[in-house]
Amino acid sequence: MLRPTEELPINEEPYDSAQLDISDPQYEWRNFSWLAVHQVMLRIGWIFKTESIVMPAFLDFIGGGPVLRGFLPVLNRFGFAVPPVLYAEQLKATPRKKWHLARNTFAMSVPFAILSLLWQSGAWRDSSGGVEWWVAPLVLLLYGIFFALTGMNQLSGHVLQGKLVRATHRGRLMSVSIAIGSPLAIGAAWVLMQRWLTTPDTGFVGIFAATAVAFAIGSLAMLPVHETADQYASVANGRFTPFREAMNLVATDADFRRLAAVAALFGTSFMLFPHYQTLGRERLNLAYKDLIVWLCVQNAAVAVLGILTGPLADRYGNRLALRLTILGGASTPLLACGLARLDPEIGRHWYWLVFATTGMTPVTIKLLSNYTLEIALREHHPRYVSTVGLCLAAPVIILSPLVGWLVGLLGYEPVFLCGAVLLVIGGLMTFWIIEPRGKLNGG
Repeated sequence: MLRPTEELPINEEPYDSAQLDISDPQYEWRNFSWLAVHQVMLRIGWIFKTESIVMPAFLDFIGGGPVLRGFLPVLNRFGFAVPPVLYAEQLKATPRKKWHLARNTFAMSVPFAILSLLWQSGAWRDSSGGVEWWVAPLVLLLYGIFFALTGMNQLSGHVLQGKLVRATHRGRLMSVSIAIGSPLAIGAAWVLMQRWLTTPDTGFVGIFAATAVAFAIGSLAMLPVHETADQYASVANGRFTPFREAMNLVATDADFRRLAAVAALFGTSFMLFPHYQTLGRERLNLAYKDLIVWLCVQNAAVAVLGILTGPLADRYGNRLALRLTILGGASTPLLACGLARLDPEIGRHWYWLVFATTGMTPVTIKLLSNYTLEIALREHHPRYVSTVGLCLAAPVIILSPLVGWLVGLLGYEPVFLCGAVLLVIGGLMTFWIIEPRGKLNGG
């Protein structure tokens, strides 16, 4: 029987249950339930700080422009990519991963607690009633710290899921957590954020506090999780060794290299996210109060897509589900361009469709991670998942501020059309990645 420490070719048995910590069915169900609770709380907290809607609007409120908005995807993807690569070896050697997940989730609440207290204090106002010069740099700093923590949190979550949930149940976990979490998040946003967004000078106190509280509660869901200790040894690394290992992984594993190309092309979509809400407000005279509708639509779309793609991925594999969501995501920039050119009286009533299609993105990220878990032995999960994150982030880290500058120089349409083309190419490239379950069965 295959054991995680045996040196066998990658993909040999990508989701053999012998690698999983699920020997007792009672614990498997309990762990599944508490992992779902954890993801539900993350989804509730996330809706209050959505980087495609709330945070760009917040930067606009404090005086940011397209270039400053362009730094949001950089911080997002840098945090999801670089810290996890550095963290992967430490996580691998940790006997029980749930404590890392609990710690990381709680730490994610701290930057938003600081922002809430800052807004409550009023120290952000200057003597003329405007915003102090140091507020925008501080916000970007805290947001960068948040995403570094979030990247490590996401890696520890995926690795724990790879340890405790069998491959043919991971889509179900995604569906259950989204089906429960999205309606609860929408309800919380609808009840609380309508009032907060109509008075943003004071409303951001509640918005950021709600995010902090939800993440802090989510960390507690790890306490009942049952996990046996791993016995993987840590390897001493130099400062740049993890990055060399990531590049070597891409260079030597042909199956993973094709996945890396798909991830990088899909990652270009993040560069457009901060600009959708600004385009709607500039061209169609939409207001801050409209953000709540977009938030609810986006999360409802995530729920519907998660419910549909989870069982699809469990039954037919993550490759097919990835193909559909990436190609579907290419419609977002096209819709934004088309609706923004309509008469404002018509366009403003339909602009919510843009945010319905952005619901493809969180589902695609989850599918990419689940696919990656299947093509690697569990011992190698931290390195493989963190390297996928690095591939997702690379184009964003390099190009996102440039994209913001191009939006200011050329307008939205040329940039958005280029983004749509890259997503279509990424979707078509899924025809060249393997189906791990087919390979396991001789396909």
